[in-house]
Order: sequence, then structure tokens, then C-alpha cells
Amino acid sequence: MKISDNGILFLKQCEGCVKYGNIHIIYDDKTGKPVNTNEPLPRGATIGYGHLIKQGEDFKNGISEAKATELLRVDIATAERGVQENITVPLSQNQFDALVSLAYNIGVKNFTNSTVVKYVNNPNFYSSVYPNLESAWMTWNKSSGCVMAGLSNRRRQEFNLFTNGGVWRY
Repeated sequence: MKISDNGILFLKQCEGCVKYGNIHIIYDDKTGKPVNTNEPLPRGATIGYGHLIKQGEDFKNGISEAKATELLRVDIATAERGVQENITVPLSQNQFDALVSLAYNIGVKNFTNSTVVKYVNNPNFYSSVYPNLESAWMTWNKSSGCVMAGLSNRRRQEFNLFTNGGVWRY
């Protein structure tokens, strides 16, 4: 499976972006604020829909919507593979899209080792820490150990997409 167009739209809304007019500009991933491109880029410098800028990439002049979408599709390929390689049961398209969103946001290594994967693959799985799939999913709402309202909202939207077949509002 591959992420659907609906899944891409969902991810774009979850990730957000910073634009000046029609041009995506570099921003700090933690604050969502534009960065001064005349200074060294801070750790977490991001452009488009959550693309962490790597050494050697130059986006000082910004990028178009088409380029931002292209970067997102390239970046989520790793998350798609993570879902494909770790989920062993059949999924609906919406379930796949929700899992890709989760894997993209928390990282494939975290996703692979998560209780979410165990519950999806085996509905009879039992965890004394997370008594059901929803509680396992919702635990991924922290940044630096602090619960973040935005991440809690994203987890609810992803879980709703997973369980209710595409009924989501962000």
C-alpha cells in the first residue's frame, strides 16, 4: 500500500507549514516561527510540511507548494515502509494512512517498537501499561517529556481516521 491523496492532505494539515505569500519558508520546528536565513540554521530548521533540513540542503530562497509536496512524499516513504514491514494484518486505506502519519511523526524506530504495532497485529494482545489500542496510540503525545496539546489533538485525529474510516477534522 501507499499513502492516499486523502492521507497526504491529512498529513499536510497535521504538519502545518510556514509561508510568505505562496512560498514555503524555513521555520523552527519547535516554535513554528520563521528563521533568519542570514544566520546559521538552528537545530530543527524545517521547510514545507515537516521536512527537517539536512546538511547540504539549501532552501534559503524558499520552495513552491509542488516542491513542498514532493519533499513530503519523499520523507514519508520511510514511514510507509515502516508500516508495510511491521504490520502483518490487512488494513483499509484509512488505517494505513493513519499509521503512516503516526510513524512519520514519532519515527519508524519508535513505531516499530510500539505497543500500537502489537495491538494492530494482534487485537488480543494485552499490556498492563496500555489496556487497549487507543491508550497505546494516545501515549505518543509528548515532546521532551511534556504533554503537548497539538500532539494530543493529532493522536485523536489519527486514531479517529484509523477507527472510523476517514471521518476527520483538524
